[in-house]
Amino acid sequence: MTLAELTLGGDLARPARLTVADLLGWPQHRVPVSFECATSGVQHHRFAGPRLYDVLADAGPGFDPARRKDRLRFLIAVTGADGHHVLLSWAEIDPDFAHAPVLLAVSIDDTPLDRAGPQLVLPQDRCGARHISGIRGIRVDGRYRWWQAEPEPAAPLHGSAAAR
Repeated sequence: MTLAELTLGGDLARPARLTVADLLGWPQHRVPVSFECATSGVQHHRFAGPRLYDVLADAGPGFDPARRKDRLRFLIAVTGADGHHVLLSWAEIDPDFAHAPVLLAVSIDDTPLDRAGPQLVLPQDRCGARHISGIRGIRVDGRYRWWQAEPEPAAPLHGSAAAR
């Protein structure tokens, strides 16, 4: 049996390749989740797995201790086997800020996800649009440049008083 792997990369001291079996080494959290989908109605599931925060914190994000609240500029990009991508901010998962219970689920409804790979689960999301099955990659990024130049004046919006 071939086990699915996910790659942790980006601004990390310890990038890694992890399987579901590896993720079982972190504390496991169990959450019931209800997703209210426009096309298929309400779906109820039980997920178990480590918190995304615990796994990424263990990989050593490249926060600069000399910069006040440096971790707040970090983004987390998650990619699934089907090409689905989502972004989260570090502040969403950090216990000092939003502390969202985002999981890297290793089982759904007590069924192991060894072959399919872990799933990104955000129990707080009503519709489950950021749910990703078969995670293949997670990238932590704190290297993007914040806007440093003066922004150009915005064009007036269509129908605004300035455009009339």
